[in-house]
Amino acid sequence: MTAVQQDQGTARVAPGPVPLDAPAWRRWVDSPIRAVREAPRPQMRRAALIALGSLLAYAVVRHFIGTSMVDMMVYRAEGAAVANGHDLYALRVTKWNLPATYPPFAAMLFVPTTWLPVPLLRVAVTAGNIGLLGLAALLSFRLVGWPRRELRPVGVVLVAGLGVWLEPVFTTLRYGQINLILLCLVLWDVTTPDHRKWKGIGIGIAAGMKLTPGLFAVYLLLTGRVRAAFTAGAAFLVSFAIGAAVLPGATWGFWTKYLYDSSRVGVVYIVDNQSLRGVTARLLHLADPGIAATLAAGLIAVAGLAVATWTYRSARWLPRGEAWGVCCAAVTALLISPISWTHHWIWCVPIVILLAAEADHERSRPQAVRRRRWRLIYRLTVVGFCSFSMWLVPHKGITNLQMNLFKQVPAGMYPLIGLCFLVVAAVRVRSRRRAAGQPLLPPLGPGLVPRQRVGGAEAGAEAAGTGAAGAAGQRAPAAR
Repeated sequence: MTAVQQDQGTARVAPGPVPLDAPAWRRWVDSPIRAVREAPRPQMRRAALIALGSLLAYAVVRHFIGTSMVDMMVYRAEGAAVANGHDLYALRVTKWNLPATYPPFAAMLFVPTTWLPVPLLRVAVTAGNIGLLGLAALLSFRLVGWPRRELRPVGVVLVAGLGVWLEPVFTTLRYGQINLILLCLVLWDVTTPDHRKWKGIGIGIAAGMKLTPGLFAVYLLLTGRVRAAFTAGAAFLVSFAIGAAVLPGATWGFWTKYLYDSSRVGVVYIVDNQSLRGVTARLLHLADPGIAATLAAGLIAVAGLAVATWTYRSARWLPRGEAWGVCCAAVTALLISPISWTHHWIWCVPIVILLAAEADHERSRPQAVRRRRWRLIYRLTVVGFCSFSMWLVPHKGITNLQMNLFKQVPAGMYPLIGLCFLVVAAVRVRSRRRAAGQPLLPPLGPGLVPRQRVGGAEAGAEAAGTGAAGAAGQRAPAAR
């Protein structure tokens, strides 16, 4: 039976559903087609025009500032080393003499990049990343449960077009990074229903490519999803085994030596590093912040995971509790990592979407009880991620360690946003539990299953569109 939809007074007939016995590939292909066909046409046309104009402007800016895609060149060199049997961790490429820093498993996945000439690879990587940006938006909408389903294709188009001005996204595209792949793997995993046996595989694969996503396995464990956490661990071990079987020498070298050589990754104190360790180094004017940074990271690790777990276990009274928990876990991982380059903060995409959902819900409340706090928080967060503030202060060489307190704020913008996000999440949980007459601390054990979580989405999602705005900035050339 067909469904009749009304869009601004115009009746539209949605296509019939795919038969339940249809092949899985047909359902996967048909689902996005149906979503686009069911989306309101006027909104979709406007979104497409806005996205197209934004991407054209991005292309012009990118042309004039230059785009090295230096990380893409490193990945290609790693793939070539694997394909040709060369020493993976002895290579040095580009004018910055960059080494390989990822596990052997990741280097194996880079082999297909050697099949294309560099000019064509640049186009393919850029187009692929913009497509992944749209996928990350879709998965974020599912995680947040907002907006209503027929508006999500409009949101995907807007985020794919306007999201390029978020500095972490802009820098990811400029360097040809793999951050969006890792983001989509984790988001796909956390939006998979908890009863699925394969939940955790995406996190395990992401951790096999780059170790930091492994913290999400800890998050799953702390929130009572033990099987998913162990599945993530098993997937990671499989990636390790594959690397060891194909590249035994490189695997031994990486896990016994190169993993612990921070000089291969980069300099800790430069503004490119938006982790607690980088902020501490710049605040103390020390190239090596030592025990102070370690203690700060340890404290935030405990506090951040506690807030993430608290939000999940409070989801019965906290709308979008799972989304808050996942974003808190992501922010914690970025803060405590020794090095979190600006493009690692690609988690700004689901964070901005989550705050947009909160702002839209606030705007939909009756005028008598309406406030503006979430709209203010949302706008400030968007401005922060679009400001390119760390590149606006002097940051060449030793000047990274000579900043006064006034310059420290723009130089450490993302850790500041991350810490504020954790505080806001904790305050929100506390107020919602108090309003419900519940004890502040949930009981220990498997915990409460969020009642609004249904297959990665939240029931009763509020309806509205989303948007992103910002200004382009300039990324200082740096070795990665």
